[in-house]
Amino acid sequence: VNQRFLDVNFRLPEFVRHLEVPLREKLRKTLSRGKCDISLRLSNDNQAERDYAINEPLVKTLTETHGKIAALAGNSDRLSTTQLMQWPGVLEEPVADEKARDKALLEQFEAALNDLLLARQREGKAMQDLLMQRVHAIREQVVLVTNEFPAIQAWQKQRILDRFEEINIDPDHDRLEQELVFLAQKSDIAEEIDRLNTHLDEIERILTKGGTVGRRLDFLMQELNREANTLGSKSISKITTAAAVEMKVFLEQMREQIQNIE
Repeated sequence: VNQRFLDVNFRLPEFVRHLEVPLREKLRKTLSRGKCDISLRLSNDNQAERDYAINEPLVKTLTETHGKIAALAGNSDRLSTTQLMQWPGVLEEPVADEKARDKALLEQFEAALNDLLLARQREGKAMQDLLMQRVHAIREQVVLVTNEFPAIQAWQKQRILDRFEEINIDPDHDRLEQELVFLAQKSDIAEEIDRLNTHLDEIERILTKGGTVGRRLDFLMQELNREANTLGSKSISKITTAAAVEMKVFLEQMREQIQNIE
């Protein structure tokens, strides 16, 4: 499925080539994305009992054309009866048999598509559960960072004050406050946390709703990855760094699965 559009390739016997258009239409009503290679092989247990019509104009044309080519090539090769019979279109099925065959083929193709849909639904449910687990795991990391961040900021402030005390410097109070405010703003992750929660909520909504969601989920993976990177770049503690790394691991696992979602 991991393609942006639907790419269909049919390999059909010559005598049912005319069915490619209706077969393609049925397929497009079922699938909207992915690469499909479809081959058809037909066997006929009653082949010996059938009366075939001979396409006499085609036989004549083939024979005459072969004779001209043989003359130009300067050889006396002859076109055998077996070779003629194997040429597409030389032997024509009775119209009634052809219509019945085409009808049965279209019905069987539709049945195969229904089986495919059922298999995809089972696979989709398993994938939905897996993605939901990853969403919950990422949300746990977001909650962890959210709960720990006030303590991290307090620790950061105290670390700066302790550093001044170690080197016996009495900093200007106003200047110190300005620096602390600047540092707090630089390391503030409130916006990233809000956007992470928003994107996770949207993914849960999409997974619950279902439908054709692959491209939308792929876009949200990019957005979540961007926020996780920003969170990591603003990290001032091992806790936020570890959380950002965990998020990116889960996001990569989700991204690989989403490539197979229509």
